[in-house]
Amino acid sequence: MTVDTNEHPIVDPSHQLPAHGSDSQRHKVMWIVIGIVSLLVFVLAIVLLWRHHEAAKKAAPPPPKINITTATAEKGNIGVYLDAIGTVTPVYTDSITSQVTGLVVAVHFKEGQLVRKGDPLIEIDSRPYRATLLQAQGALERDQNVLAQAQMDLERYRAAWARNAIQKQLLDDQEKLVLQDEGTVKNDQGTVQYDQIQVDFCHITAPIAGRMGLRLVDPGNLVQSAGTVTLAVITQIAPITVIFTIPEDSLGPVEARLRKKATLMVDAFDRTAQTKIANGKLLTIDNQIDTTTGTVKARAVFDNKNNALFPNQFVNTRLLVNTLQGVTLIPASAIQQNGQASFVYVIQDNIAHTRSIKPGVANGGLTQVDGINPGDVVANSSFDKLQDNVSVVVSNNAPAKPAPASTSGSGAP
Repeated sequence: MTVDTNEHPIVDPSHQLPAHGSDSQRHKVMWIVIGIVSLLVFVLAIVLLWRHHEAAKKAAPPPPKINITTATAEKGNIGVYLDAIGTVTPVYTDSITSQVTGLVVAVHFKEGQLVRKGDPLIEIDSRPYRATLLQAQGALERDQNVLAQAQMDLERYRAAWARNAIQKQLLDDQEKLVLQDEGTVKNDQGTVQYDQIQVDFCHITAPIAGRMGLRLVDPGNLVQSAGTVTLAVITQIAPITVIFTIPEDSLGPVEARLRKKATLMVDAFDRTAQTKIANGKLLTIDNQIDTTTGTVKARAVFDNKNNALFPNQFVNTRLLVNTLQGVTLIPASAIQQNGQASFVYVIQDNIAHTRSIKPGVANGGLTQVDGINPGDVVANSSFDKLQDNVSVVVSNNAPAKPAPASTSGSGAP
């Protein structure tokens, strides 16, 4: 049987595959729908978040106002001071020694006693010196009488010479004899004065007024005239001085005031520089600058009537060089720092505004500033919370006013 290979097989229509184009179109439609749904979900989420944020903003209370205290800038005077360390130095300190050799028979002072000039201090046995003085006085009286006799003989010779009763040589010899006796009397007078001084040296008195130190000699001790042993030390207490230093860069303004005969006041403070001990005035400055320290020494004098200053005491000094008149003063605590810049918070209508300033002389909690005007109210607390343009509540009923500072201050002149 012969098969016809040229005949095409009969295909069943039910077994044919679907078309490729229709399947791809369905996938595109599906992705478009997914994209639209995702976009709607994203937009809905944004809308919900925005509504939640707006609701939170409406429900949140306004930021609280900051409670502060304030101070008012004042117009006043403030002094320009030079601060230094100093040492209390007495005007006079006397170490008393013996001018004669002898036994100490009495000590009239007590340790730490305040004595006046001329008060008795120490008594040395003066009997040997009084005996020597008596001998000198006897020799003086003898030679004075010899001189008187020679002067009487001279008068007789002159009368005789006037009558030509004696030779001129006798008169001349008598005149020279009188001169010799006068020299002898002067020598005796010097001896008496010297012996009297030796007697006086046995009675030691206070050469100055001051405070006695510790007793260095007792009755019965033998003292020598060589002066190697100190018998007592007396130190003047009132007035007393303080020696301190002035930097050479500040010497010009000080000398300028001194040339004008100005009285420069000096305050002495304790070691902590917190308590004022005494008030004095500048007495003088040294005549040369110390090249090792770049400073010049100055001496200030204090009345020290209450004995507040003690010799060799360490003190802090403040020299008033000048006084700034009519400047703006605020509390130093109101000044804030931002690096090298200084500023304050000026309060206007309960709003804080930052204001740059230039601080100057400072003293006693007050600082002289440029950049604000007298009468401006500045913040004086709560600086950790303050910012520019922040609302504040002033807790003090009236702004605190700084005390006037007409005679105190510190800073470079």
